[in-house]
Amino acid sequence: MSGTRPPSYYPVFLSLAGRPVVVAGGGPVAERKVGGLLRCGARVRVVAADLTPELARQAESGEIEHIARPYRTGDLEGAVLALAEPGDPAADASFFAEAERRGIFANVEDDLDHCSFIAPSIVRRGDLVVAISTSGRAPALAVRLRERLERELGPEYAALLELAGRLRSPLARAVPEFEERRRRWYELVDSSVLELFREGSAAKARERAEQIMGVAAEEPGR
Repeated sequence: MSGTRPPSYYPVFLSLAGRPVVVAGGGPVAERKVGGLLRCGARVRVVAADLTPELARQAESGEIEHIARPYRTGDLEGAVLALAEPGDPAADASFFAEAERRGIFANVEDDLDHCSFIAPSIVRRGDLVVAISTSGRAPALAVRLRERLERELGPEYAALLELAGRLRSPLARAVPEFEERRRRWYELVDSSVLELFREGSAAKARERAEQIMGVAAEEPGR
């Protein structure tokens, strides 16, 4: 892949809950990757001779499995995804080759020649997830765009989505016609509800949303 145009990538959000993922390396890059994987509910196995203090704490508490040695062939058995910190070129090549043989998507940080997927820069606001990619051309640009969106997308988006989740089932029961449900959803997102959440008026936001949708939101936890 060196010297050629990076391929076009197919964007996808993976459900990793309960699925085994291997991370090779125990430094800051691995720590960041492990944090994101744990938030998604993945079962994480870290293969590294040494760990950062946070990774060591997670291993001690049982949040992650730790194999206390450098990666070697065979460590990816059973994994659905494999990620690695950049290190020894031969080890990185071996890591990627094993993943390819096993049909596992793999990513060696900042090494497109040893990546079958690339990790986007992420903005999270509750259930809102915005992923930004430059197809490997300029990851720093993706970071700057993420920082801009983090300033522009406040916690009101998470609040709106949480409320929307509690409106979905009541609306589906009350309004069987798809086009009418669709019309109400667009009216909701184009309304003043988001601004009311931004102003801290959660009760008024819920009242306005229920008025638009024509149903009462389920109570949290149902």
